[in-house]
Amino acid sequence: MAYRSCRARDTAAWALLVFIFVVHAPAKARQAVVKPKAPTATVTQPSPEDGLVEAGLLQVYQLMGSGRGREALERVEKIVREHPNFQLAQLVYGDLLSARMRPVKTLGDVSADMAVTGAGPLGELREESQKRFKAGLNRPRPGTVPSQFLEISQKTRHAIAVDASRSRLYLFENRPTGLTLVADYYTSVGKAGISKMVQGDQRTPLGVYYITSHLDAKSLKDFYGSGALPLSYPNMLDAKRGKTGGGIWLHGTPPSQFSRAPLSTDGCLVMSNPDLDHIIHTVEIGSTPVVIAPQLHWVDAGSVKAEGQPFQDALQAWRNAKEAGNLDRTLAFYTPDFNSYGKTLEQWTSVLKAELGNAQSRNIEIKDLSFLRWTDSADTMVVTFGEVLLGKRTGWTKRQYWTRQSGQWKIFFEGII
Repeated sequence: MAYRSCRARDTAAWALLVFIFVVHAPAKARQAVVKPKAPTATVTQPSPEDGLVEAGLLQVYQLMGSGRGREALERVEKIVREHPNFQLAQLVYGDLLSARMRPVKTLGDVSADMAVTGAGPLGELREESQKRFKAGLNRPRPGTVPSQFLEISQKTRHAIAVDASRSRLYLFENRPTGLTLVADYYTSVGKAGISKMVQGDQRTPLGVYYITSHLDAKSLKDFYGSGALPLSYPNMLDAKRGKTGGGIWLHGTPPSQFSRAPLSTDGCLVMSNPDLDHIIHTVEIGSTPVVIAPQLHWVDAGSVKAEGQPFQDALQAWRNAKEAGNLDRTLAFYTPDFNSYGKTLEQWTSVLKAELGNAQSRNIEIKDLSFLRWTDSADTMVVTFGEVLLGKRTGWTKRQYWTRQSGQWKIFFEGII
């Protein structure tokens, strides 16, 4: 078989990269690709904290863009040898092999018949390629965090945020200097998209949740891969809005799949098993928050405390009212439709009376405070803290849900964790 020159083969690989970049990338990126520099681009080495397999695939794209087709082929060959179930890598590998003999015009450049019969899977793989590439191209600016993370207690060691529009999960470590992004991963969401409302709608919920448990892979079907981390859907805001359903997990993939299409689950968040393994061995059950948003809004980490100050003032005023033993002032912070695990505001009033009686006007200390803001049609604050009376060594860990009504923050749920 006669092979074309190395230069010709690299040109074909470059044509493939142009398709991947130009068809899928934003306008700013397209300009950079259409007018490339000489093929001396530096290939970024994957960090130990990153999804290494995906980082390797992105390196393949970079090598192709630098006109280094042979190296790209060697690298993707290594990926598919180590992860033969990584369908997207297999597709790129096939295209690079084809590029040695003929021009490749599209990602997954197969025969016309195969393009028709495999239109669904091919479309999903192209969409996955788009999501992965865009995430690598549009990294969050250093020193920024999602706007929901206003205050995270130092006892909360990690936090997770999911950008559904990018099929991306971001993992943060809570360091003494604040939240720091340490890794991010490709993830799949519901077949019908996001904004879960009812049982079986195949949508991924939006909101602030917590990891409630760890289900070991040995107790699950192969379908769930390395295991599962159930989330606290429906949360108290979901319940207030009448949303139904459950069983929303962060889980892995079966042995035959490295990853799934961007929109392919029954509402869960699904990651590759290597990525999920890292999450499982990192997060803390019961305390790691998981924010799932249609699109994350990244803000300077230094500005979030200032944004949260008005709410902290309201929380302090609530504490002062309780500390003073003033029932009427304390009740003024609760909404008429307040509910605590089935208890109405009237029933909760007796609980507050007992708490005020036990306090006997002693100082109330709020410890290990975290509050996350969720904004959609309403403004909600999800608050977790320890409440300890002066002179006591221990107290209750509480969670509250506050909503802003007519410019005032009010509590519509309160309960002990």
